[in-house]
Amino acid sequence: MRVLVVEDEEMLATAVAEGLRQEAFAVDVVHDGEAATERLAVNRYDVMVLDRDLPGLHGDEVCRRTVASGAEVRILMLTVSATLADRVEGLNLGADDYLAKPFAFAELLARIRALGRRARPATPPVLERSGLRLDPHYRSASRDGRPLALSRKEFAVLEELLRAQGAPVSAEELLERAWDENIDPFTTVVRVTIRALRRKLDAPPLIETITGTGYRIP
Repeated sequence: MRVLVVEDEEMLATAVAEGLRQEAFAVDVVHDGEAATERLAVNRYDVMVLDRDLPGLHGDEVCRRTVASGAEVRILMLTVSATLADRVEGLNLGADDYLAKPFAFAELLARIRALGRRARPATPPVLERSGLRLDPHYRSASRDGRPLALSRKEFAVLEELLRAQGAPVSAEELLERAWDENIDPFTTVVRVTIRALRRKLDAPPLIETITGTGYRIP
């Protein structure tokens, strides 16, 4: 899952981003509304964590523009104000969820996961296919009951392959979904990660290479 964090409090933004990365999310961070709209114009995100009280371009306007653009990103709005009127106003702007500061990271994480499931065609909380079982909530994976010790990126790539439900996923899509914007688009990191996954999944081989298309788990 790819997340855009829009928060002007840099320490909070850094803490949220690092926490999400520990959960195998790809995370980009910006600190103002203009930068947020620029990122949304060029990248595809599942969820945007949007501080409402941004300097310059206000979070409300970022929300309005995002909804008007037709972007499929789900919006979780953050604010220090927790009154009913403020929550209703935020939701009426087009936000999908609303969370008051200060918040527990566990709740933020749960809300992001819930929104992420709505950002794409519905998939079950636990993904299972061809003897593989992956639970994003507990970050656990197994094959035929054998636990798999996966790195964060290996876990993220395997999740994307399972979410595709047998359809091929291109290297470009995997790069976009599992890494942030700082990754070199010409890197071989996807191929390296697939190779590591195949080794950990062991025989018989599960991840197929579809020449000219990408990878899939049949």
